[in-house]
Amino acid sequence: MDPIILTAAITGAETTREDQPNLPITPEEQAKEAKACFEAGARVIHLHVRDDDGNPTQSMQRFEDSITAIREAVPEVIIQISTGGAVGEPFEKRLAPLALKPEMGTLNAGTLNFGDEIFENHPDDIVRLAEAFKEYNVVPEVEVYESGMIDYVARLVRRGIVTHEPLHIQFVLGVPGGMSGKPKNLLYMIEHLAEEIPTATWAVAGIGRWHLPTSMVAMVTGGHIRCGFEDNIFYHRGVIADSNAQLVARLARIAEEIGRPLATPQQAREILALP
Repeated sequence: MDPIILTAAITGAETTREDQPNLPITPEEQAKEAKACFEAGARVIHLHVRDDDGNPTQSMQRFEDSITAIREAVPEVIIQISTGGAVGEPFEKRLAPLALKPEMGTLNAGTLNFGDEIFENHPDDIVRLAEAFKEYNVVPEVEVYESGMIDYVARLVRRGIVTHEPLHIQFVLGVPGGMSGKPKNLLYMIEHLAEEIPTATWAVAGIGRWHLPTSMVAMVTGGHIRCGFEDNIFYHRGVIADSNAQLVARLARIAEEIGRPLATPQQAREILALP
């Protein structure tokens, strides 16, 4: 079976210390957690940052501090910053940290209801963001929340706006307002992506209760998996996870049991076509 890339979304923008007491917030905490996740099997750290009070921020300085701390703690790991920020963050602030030139960043493929809010991604801003990825030579991971976004991304590819090859798509399933993480939904998304962008690689982030169902489908169908406190704070129903690394380690054990090898850092870079 092909190697699997595990991504750890260690902090996010919505989870609070009240929800998850073990949430890493400071650059030092994030670096420690990133190292533990890498040792457990993660090869990508999906990074949001917080201010000193724990509030989500797109501060360039905070991103730089966290990126520096993570690279010092675990230089082999791939750092993927969020350009989504918190819901309602001004677009210019969302785009700005790409100038720090991390290996990867996220490119959200459309607007959707996000709980009681609207996560706005105007088509003009998506194009601007795609151009910024090329300007800074950062590899995009395209975030897709429902099937129509696959068609939209395929149009961007045909128009030469999104050009990285192979393109890496992440299905984010289970957001209130987006497509759920039912296995049949993920199987449809896999099939639809193969029809529209045949060369693309893909991963899945299952939100909340959909974390394990989507992960198990990805495990046996050749996809990659994101886990972590941004998406799910529980180890079992009603049992708060001790750390992000605990969630990574469970997926790594399952992969070993079914004979799916964890990607080495070099293999992960090759699969994602990092420069």
